[in-house]
Amino acid sequence: MTEARITHIGGPTTLIEAAGWRLLTDPTFDPPGRRYSFGWGTSSRKTSGPALKTSELPPLDAVLLTHDHHADNLDTAGRALLPSADVVLTTRSGAVRLGGTAHGLAPWDTWRLESPGRPAIEVIATPARHGPPLSRPLVGEVTGFALRWEGQRHGALWVTGDTVLYDGVREVAQRVDVGTVLLHLGGVRFPLTGPLRYTMTAAPALELCRLLRPRTVLPVHYEGWSHFQEGRRAVEAALAAADADLSARFTWLPAGTPLDVTV
Repeated sequence: MTEARITHIGGPTTLIEAAGWRLLTDPTFDPPGRRYSFGWGTSSRKTSGPALKTSELPPLDAVLLTHDHHADNLDTAGRALLPSADVVLTTRSGAVRLGGTAHGLAPWDTWRLESPGRPAIEVIATPARHGPPLSRPLVGEVTGFALRWEGQRHGALWVTGDTVLYDGVREVAQRVDVGTVLLHLGGVRFPLTGPLRYTMTAAPALELCRLLRPRTVLPVHYEGWSHFQEGRRAVEAALAAADADLSARFTWLPAGTPLDVTV
């Protein structure tokens, strides 16, 4: 049996401590109140701050950055934090923009985190699409990350990244045995683009989880920004109508408090 300690800091930002490694996802540490442009006339205001300050973080072995070009996944303070990590794993285009220790991964590329005295972690880049069909030239590249290491009993730990449900995401269920999923939700939508969604709502998220059958589902990326259109209450309502076995797999991470998850 092995455990991962996961701390939800806010939005998509989590600290994953597992197998002696410390990994941070999508750093967002700015205070609330500022409005950020996302391009093409879209924007969002940050409505709540992080549960932890950057000064309260342990030394970081790696940052898993699903994408660098939207502030709800990498804001100003988060960007300043990147050089403190040994490596930043992200998209290919993001690595070009960031430089430094950033390494870009295409879908299904792998990267091994290795260090004496610790089991290696295999990081597999997984497909993601941050919007409707044909939107990638507008919204840019996004990636997810599946993490595997020796001693896992229930399967990989998967960070979905900001994505809608489409065939590339469904492929993960076919190719990776997922035991724990950090599920990016929020039902992102903008007035300018009407009903189009840029991340999953509860209904497609539940469909994905029926395919995955993970042991544990940890929702993130559903609060703290004005462009998140579906929060915890809506997801809980959908879970109440779902079968009991599926809803029992969902656990809400307490902000700023570590949660030990058996992986």
